[in-house]
Amino acid sequence: MPKFEPREGLPPASFEETVEVNVNISEAYLLFSDFERFPEFMEGVDRVVKTGEDTILWHATVQGRSEEWVARITELAPSKRISWESVSGARNNGTVSFERVSETVTRVHMRIEYTPDGVVENVGSLLGIVNARMRADLARFKRLAEAGGAVGEAKSNGMSLHRNIQ
Repeated sequence: MPKFEPREGLPPASFEETVEVNVNISEAYLLFSDFERFPEFMEGVDRVVKTGEDTILWHATVQGRSEEWVARITELAPSKRISWESVSGARNNGTVSFERVSETVTRVHMRIEYTPDGVVENVGSLLGIVNARMRADLARFKRLAEAGGAVGEAKSNGMSLHRNIQ
């Protein structure tokens, strides 16, 4: 995962969490790779739109402000890993990996590095507010997946299933 240089003296922040989801690995991967469904489990994410073969446009509400940014998918490895990096707007990059625990249990590990934008987000990062929000997003992902979300609402995201883009 590429490292960010601090912007305007603000240090990068990170989030890392693992959750076990009671679905098979392909269901967990299918749900997380359907980027346009992120608003169903990510607080503050209003819309995610595929804009190119490997780019997605995010629309979110952050600290009461509308924000948008473009992320480039750097890796889609079926039932293994999804990685991305922002190319505009909010600076962030991350990887979500999937590990088979059993036929019906998957360990989902999320690691994100981001640069807080300005005083409000930097203070929020220092207080753990941003990480608490991402932790809650991961818990909502678990509930949605276990409720059949990957199978019941799945739609093609139009991206090829395996690629490692350098």
